[in-house]
Amino acid sequence: MNYPDHIARSGKTIYDLVHDADDLYLPLSELETTLRNGLVGMSLDYPLRTRSKKLKSKICEILGYPVPKSFRKTQPRFPGQDFDTYVQKSNNLQIWNEEISPTRRYVIIRVDELSHVVAVRVVTGEVLAKLDRTGTLTRKYQARSRDPVTTSELVTQSDAYGLVERVRSLGTKDVLGTRVDFRRFLPIGELFACLSRMVGTRIADPGADQERSRGDALHEAVCRSLGMIRKEDKGTCPDVLEQLLEVKLQTSPTIDLGLMLPDDEIPLDTVTSAKHCDVRYAVFYGLADGKNVQLDHLVMCAGRDFFKYFQRFEGKVVNKKLQIPLPSDFFD
Repeated sequence: MNYPDHIARSGKTIYDLVHDADDLYLPLSELETTLRNGLVGMSLDYPLRTRSKKLKSKICEILGYPVPKSFRKTQPRFPGQDFDTYVQKSNNLQIWNEEISPTRRYVIIRVDELSHVVAVRVVTGEVLAKLDRTGTLTRKYQARSRDPVTTSELVTQSDAYGLVERVRSLGTKDVLGTRVDFRRFLPIGELFACLSRMVGTRIADPGADQERSRGDALHEAVCRSLGMIRKEDKGTCPDVLEQLLEVKLQTSPTIDLGLMLPDDEIPLDTVTSAKHCDVRYAVFYGLADGKNVQLDHLVMCAGRDFFKYFQRFEGKVVNKKLQIPLPSDFFD
């Protein structure tokens, strides 16, 4: 679909909300590709205020919007497509006086020493939260089980009406540069039965301070259990996109949920036919011995039922200035 042509014919401005218009609201991967194709090679060698206006004007042209006579000071700067832009010469992303929104898109533009655009990446606030080494963002929302977990349990007995059929109908689709096959999407009961076979097994434990590596090991084990090849981690929710599956490994009671509440009814940016509350959560409880983590129990539920089993609380968040180090391969 040629989104810029549809936008140009619609007469909409960057301030008109089009989230519900499938032919006007660009999915994240399409937004990234379109902006990359239009911006790479552009010179941004101007004073800051001039650079900002030049960039916003160029983005309007690329996406098919009319360039306004003056740009309003809105948050985000492009409300209609729900994104902000950041120009980066270094790998230190700074966000001032603004709380990161989990569903907002952040257009991060890499320029070289001559201020020419060399790369563009578009990510959600949820992805940025996972890059925050301080834990401030990944621990904004937290939860713990209301009672001690002593057995495996399927909390949600069935998916939302029509979800399985809608997701399977997507077939094989390109999502964030990766081919994703939705045709083998399992109902939650079958998914629980499959993952329950992991209970009693062990995964490698790289150490108590290596939560990300632990999570990677569990993610890989889950994919093996599902007969899938693990794909590159894009840092998005859900972890296993083919099954709308978010995976958690708990060796302590507290579950870090990041910026997004599981029962939120906002559509997924990666799979717009599903909502965040449709995501299936597989919470594995395990015991670490320093070398391995033994998986003892599995609690599984859809996001809409998450807080029927788990109790929510909020961590401490400081948002005056956020500095997020971008990985060296962020733009690869």
